[in-house]
Amino acid sequence: MSSAVAGAMSNERVRGAMLGLLVGDALGVPYEFHPPEAIPTFERIEMEPPAGFRKAHRVPPGTWSDDGAQALCLAATLAHRGGFDAVDFANRLCNWANVGYLAVDGEVFDIGIQTQQALSNLAGCPDPLQAGPAGEHQNGNGSLMRVLPLALWHGRPTPALWDDADAQSRVTHGHARARLCCVLLCLVACRLAQGMGFEGAWNAARDQMRADIDSRPGDTAGGLRDELEWLLDPRHGERPQGSGYVLDSLWSARACLIDDPDYETAVRRAIALGHDTDTTACIVGGLSGLIHGEDGIPLRWRDALRGRETLDPLLAHFLHARSGTHSPV
Repeated sequence: MSSAVAGAMSNERVRGAMLGLLVGDALGVPYEFHPPEAIPTFERIEMEPPAGFRKAHRVPPGTWSDDGAQALCLAATLAHRGGFDAVDFANRLCNWANVGYLAVDGEVFDIGIQTQQALSNLAGCPDPLQAGPAGEHQNGNGSLMRVLPLALWHGRPTPALWDDADAQSRVTHGHARARLCCVLLCLVACRLAQGMGFEGAWNAARDQMRADIDSRPGDTAGGLRDELEWLLDPRHGERPQGSGYVLDSLWSARACLIDDPDYETAVRRAIALGHDTDTTACIVGGLSGLIHGEDGIPLRWRDALRGRETLDPLLAHFLHARSGTHSPV
C-alpha cells in the first residue's frame, strides 16, 4: 500500500523529524540512568559530557541507541513494503537485536526488558501482533520511542494511521495504554506538520481520539474509552520524570514542547529530566525536528551524529517511497 497522502508533509519536515529523533537519542545516550540532580547544567548538555561525568554507555559520542535503531527498522519496513507489514517489521527488529542491523557499528546495547521478552516470544509466535506482552505492568516506552516514522509516512491523521500505530506497538507492547500513547503521538505529529503549535496539536489529537474511540474494536485489557480518558488526565503531566514508563514518557515530552521552544532547548529539557534520557530526548527531538526542520537542529549536533553511511541511503529511500517510488532496502 503506497502512501497516497504523503504530500501532506514536506520532505524537509520528514528529514528534520528523522534527524531530530536520532540526534536527540544520541545526545541522551551518555546521560541515561542518571537522576536529574546528576545531569550537567543546562548549557553543558552536549554530545560529549563534561570531563569527569560518568557516562552510561561506552560508545563514542553521537551514537544512537535502541530507540533510533528501532525507528529505522520501522522506516525501512514502510519503504520496502510500501506500508506497515508486521511480519517484515518483526523480522527487522530481530535482525537488529541478533546481528546489529541498523545499529551504529552494528553494536546493540540497552535493549529494554519488555522488548527482549517480545523478541523471544516472536520465535514461537506465528502472528507478530500477539508477541507483545500486554499486562498492565508491562507498559514500557519501547513502542512509543520508535513510532514517529508512521506519522511521517501517512502524513495525515487518518484511521489507517491509527491502525498502523496500534499494530506496530502490539509487536512488542500489547497493552492498550502503550498502543493509545503511540496513536496520540502520531496524531499530534500530523497536526504539528500542518503548522499548529504544540498545545493546539495536542488538543486536536485528543479531541479526534475522543470522537473516534467508540468506533474502534474492543480490547481485552479493558474499555478503550476508559483507558483513553485515564491517560489524557492532565494530572499525569504535573510532575514529568523522564522515566521508562510509557505514559510518563508521553507527558514528559509534552512538558518539554508545550511552549514551542527551539530544538536545542527542547532536547536539553528532555535530558535535564534525567532517567531515560535517550528515549525522552528521542521523542522530543523527533517532534521538534518535525516542527523546525533539519536546519533547526544545531549543526554541531548534526555533524556529530554517527552512522550516516547507514542513515543517509535509508532516509533517501524512505523519502522516495513516500512519493510512490519503491526499491529494495
